[in-house]
Amino acid sequence: MFHYTVETNKSMENAIQSLEKSLKEEQFGVLWQFDIKDKLQEKGLDFNQNYMVLEVCNPHEAQRVLSQNLMVGYFLPCKIVVYEDSGKTKIGMPKPTALIQMVNDESIKELAKDIEERLITCIDNSI
Repeated sequence: MFHYTVETNKSMENAIQSLEKSLKEEQFGVLWQFDIKDKLQEKGLDFNQNYMVLEVCNPHEAQRVLSQNLMVGYFLPCKIVVYEDSGKTKIGMPKPTALIQMVNDESIKELAKDIEERLITCIDNSI
C-alpha cells in the first residue's frame, strides 16, 4: 500500500495541534499548511470537504537524503494530510518507502524506512 492512514475521534483542529506537537518531538517542523477547501472556494469552486495538507520536514534528514540522491527532492517536503471523511477525522501520508522505490536507489531505502517509521509514530501519537 502506498499510504498510511488512521482515524481519530479528535476534531481536525485538535488532530493538527496534536500532530504538530508529536512532529516537534521527532524534530520535524511544519513548513506550511495548505487548506484545500479554502483555496478551491476562493477560486469559486464548489468544494466543501475539510482537507488540510501539512508539509513537514526534518532539515537534518532532508540534508542526509539529498546528499545521497538529489532526485529525492521531488518528494520533499514530506506531506501529511488531515481531513474529514464521513464524520471522522483522518490523518495520512504517502509512505516514503513507496515513493523512494521510484528513484531506484538501494542506498537510500533504509533512510526512507527510518523516516517513515518516525512519521508513523508521530501520526499514531497524535490520534
